[in-house]
This record gives sequence, structure tokens and C-alpha cells, in this order.
Amino acid sequence: MIICESITKVYVNGDVETPVLKDVSFEVKHGEFVAIMGPSGSGKSTLMHILGALDTPTSGTYRLNGHDVSKLSDDELADVRRDKIGFVFQSFNLLSRATVLRNVALPLIYAGVPKTKRNSKAEKALIAAGLQEDHWLHLSNQLSGGQMQRVAIARALVNDPALILADEPTGNLDTKTGEVVLGTFQELNRTNRHTIVLITHELYVAEHADRIIHIQDGSILEDIRNHKKRVVRMHTSL
Repeated sequence: MIICESITKVYVNGDVETPVLKDVSFEVKHGEFVAIMGPSGSGKSTLMHILGALDTPTSGTYRLNGHDVSKLSDDELADVRRDKIGFVFQSFNLLSRATVLRNVALPLIYAGVPKTKRNSKAEKALIAAGLQEDHWLHLSNQLSGGQMQRVAIARALVNDPALILADEPTGNLDTKTGEVVLGTFQELNRTNRHTIVLITHELYVAEHADRIIHIQDGSILEDIRNHKKRVVRMHTSL
């Protein structure tokens, strides 16, 4: 699914070069749930931007589903972001005056999906994300934080992406609500075998994944299977 080989990223400002990622290599198989964890300034955000086709490495190779993303043009990168990657952000990034269904269906509009198919695909994604049907016609600004994040997860799912990339998805949520959202990711990974990469600075959050890649000072410090995974019981509701 994901192959990163000797990824290096150096930012250049005039004569000053600042290395951010240093020879980073790892693989993620289809159906894995992986957390990339590190403190502020560790390079995890830069790595996330590369995995999300939002940036390209200075050197090294990034392959997604067999395609060399590191060598694509800007237009090709935009196509990858639209068709291959579902993003879930800390700040939700929903349209406040649009309904839940409209928010989830937006990627389908950009992808040129016929109007007759949009709602059914959006509804299917909302069911998978665990948002109750009586909220689907609400405006997004009428929802709780946990409900908004479930809408964001549904939007990430709606185009059937190869990869779900979640950037600090519980950062704006209280602990209890964050636990429910992390349980939603676990359920999606367990039942639908979605490949999920979660970016976080918190060990507690990372421990919900099956594998933890710890990055520090631009390099991988450790890459371990999480044998003490926190499992959320999904009877909890928002």
C-alpha cells in the first residue's frame, strides 16, 4: 500500500538549509492501522504532508498503491488527493452552513459523480462512520464536536480511498469523545479493512493503532507492533 524509501526533506531559505526528514523508510500494508507519533518539530507533520500528496520529498521515493507519488506533477498530485486519499483533520474543515449530507457529498461533486448517486454514497459513508440518520439533514454547525468529526470521517470515506490519513483527529475533542472517534477508526479498520495512518503527538492516542512508528528529529526512532492496543467498545454513542 505505502512504500517510503529513504525519504529526505530539506527546506531551503536563501543560503540556509534546514533538514526536516532524514532517510525515512517504512512500509504500510493494505488494511493496517498505523500511528505515526512524535513531538512538535519531530518531522511528523512534514511526513504527513508527503503521505497526503500535499508536498514532495527532496529525495527518496514514496509509492502509494504501486504509483510513484514523489515524481508526480501538481495536477497529478491533486488527482491523488481527490481519488486515493481521505483526509480527517483536527479542525474538521466542514462547511458550517451546509447540511451533513452536503458536506459528505462534496468530494463526489469534485469527482464528477452524477447527482443521482451522490446521496446514496454519502449515506453509506455516514452509516459506516456511525452518525445517526436523524442528524443527516442538520447543518454542520448544529452538531457536537464528536459528531462533526464523524461527518469528517464519512467525507473521507465517500470516495472509497486507498488510504485514510488522520491528522490529530482528536485534538479538538474531550477525552471521552476522542475515545469514541478513535473507536470509529478501529471499527472501520476491523470491519472494512480500511488502511489508516494516524498522526499524533500523544502516546495515549497512538496506542489505539496496531502499530506505532515513533519519529524524532526527522528520523524513525522505533517501529513497533502494539501488543497492548487500547480497544474501544463501540456501544458508546455521541
